Amino acid sequence: MTPRRPYLLRAMYEWIVDNGEVPNVLVETDVPGVVVPTEYIRDGQVVLNISPVAVRDLVLGDEFVMCRGRFAGIDRELTLPLESIRAIYCRDSGEGLAFEDEYPVEAEPSRVDEAEAQTGDAALSKQATPGKDEVAANAKPEASGKPSLKLV
Repeated sequence: MTPRRPYLLRAMYEWIVDNGEVPNVLVETDVPGVVVPTEYIRDGQVVLNISPVAVRDLVLGDEFVMCRGRFAGIDRELTLPLESIRAIYCRDSGEGLAFEDEYPVEAEPSRVDEAEAQTGDAALSKQATPGKDEVAANAKPEASGKPSLKLV
């Protein structure tokens, strides 16, 4: 599936502006492709006001946020890869949305995975059937009646 971040970013931006608030984005500046004035970076991050009054030519794209803004009277072009945007929120109320990393690094296969790949189906046929205790340990708990969401 495609990443959710561009859709959520556009929706939150519209919601914040429609409610008369000022949208700010928290940007992680060490992500490749980030172009912001370096003198405003603090601890590897910068907060930018992306309201219609503060920036021009704002594009909330699927891979980048781009716009032009003035910093100390100097016009600057900003480029923000979506992976660099950690949050969008209202400047005054603080309401908004923080983003989780949607681009996890693939884990290296374990030695067990490599052995299974080399032996193929033969390893599957040699596996012992699980005992009573193993089945009980792997059984799913019964529902408590309350629905819950799991963060994946």
